[in-house]
Amino acid sequence: MKFKSGINFTKHVPKIQTPFERLFEIFKELITHTSGDFDEAIEWLRELDVEYQLTDEDYTIDDFIEDLKQKAYIQPKSGAGGDGKGDGFTLTPKTEKLLREYALKQIFGNLKKTSAGNHKTKNTGSGQENTGEFKSYQFGDPLEKIAMTESIKNAQIRNLGSDFTLQDQDLVVEDSLFKTQMSTVLMIDISHSMILYGEDRITPAKKVAMALAELITTRYPKDTLDILVFGNDASQILLKDLPYLEVGPYHTNTVAGLELAMDLLRRKKNTNKQIFMITDGKPSCLKLPDGSYYKNSVGLDEMIVEKCYNMARQAKKLHIPITTFMIAQDPYLQQFIRTFTEANRGKAFFTGLKGLGEMIFEDYEKNRKKRLE
Repeated sequence: MKFKSGINFTKHVPKIQTPFERLFEIFKELITHTSGDFDEAIEWLRELDVEYQLTDEDYTIDDFIEDLKQKAYIQPKSGAGGDGKGDGFTLTPKTEKLLREYALKQIFGNLKKTSAGNHKTKNTGSGQENTGEFKSYQFGDPLEKIAMTESIKNAQIRNLGSDFTLQDQDLVVEDSLFKTQMSTVLMIDISHSMILYGEDRITPAKKVAMALAELITTRYPKDTLDILVFGNDASQILLKDLPYLEVGPYHTNTVAGLELAMDLLRRKKNTNKQIFMITDGKPSCLKLPDGSYYKNSVGLDEMIVEKCYNMARQAKKLHIPITTFMIAQDPYLQQFIRTFTEANRGKAFFTGLKGLGEMIFEDYEKNRKKRLE
């Protein structure tokens, strides 16, 4: 008599991508690098096609563009008809959200999970409360949170009249929220040095912002995230603006960025507040009371630096910790950040571009759990 185990092992069958899916993966990366410039992204895609034979006579780049239109990933610019060859198109809100999800998967998917928490951390992730409601399963949700009864019911409804299959679209999880709420401001340096020396530093920073925004809106809907950029001045940008973020011929007005960040956080009702700052350069600019600019790119200007220290102390008085992710490796700049961090009693990470997203995600999670009451 043979006993069959409850586990069936089958040969791995690699996922087969359609020509559109294969090109779309490359397109999402290119459109992020080109700051949402569709024409430039398609031009790069055509060059890659010539070099690596990405398409054939049965499916061309023009076919891909037509599919993008049909699937509502792109739309003609206002007043432009579009000729199907990459002219006059812009991204749709559907694509903007997809880029945030793509960035989230790239960064969040690299983090190792533990049995107790969502991310690699010393904390166990306790302190959640179930809402009694269900939501669609999303990438990153703990597998143990999947509500099997509800998920199977969804599959049964979908499979009426056909063979039963359970797909990811059927899965739901019981929604839960941390008891605490967090308000975060993410500051991104858009000074000219973010693209100097042949190194693209703005694209990784942009991806981090998109991923963090998607994480918060899907996993922590009661948290808030405001994003601002700072060059000669500082300004808040909207979620939909992220794919189009570019650097400019700017100096670095760190003080203006911190002033705007604290102003945004003062308006938040949440008790827990924090500032994340991504920068690669030294502070080199101040806006004077008469509206003119004081700029000095040579070394560390004493007046500018002291203003930065004052802002760090002000944030400390408001119980707003500042976590700085310093991309530059220059010893004198790192010493400036150390002194700045000491004045705020915040934290500083000295890093290159590699691992930037993982560090920000882990620190965000750690800060939320650490503040649980």
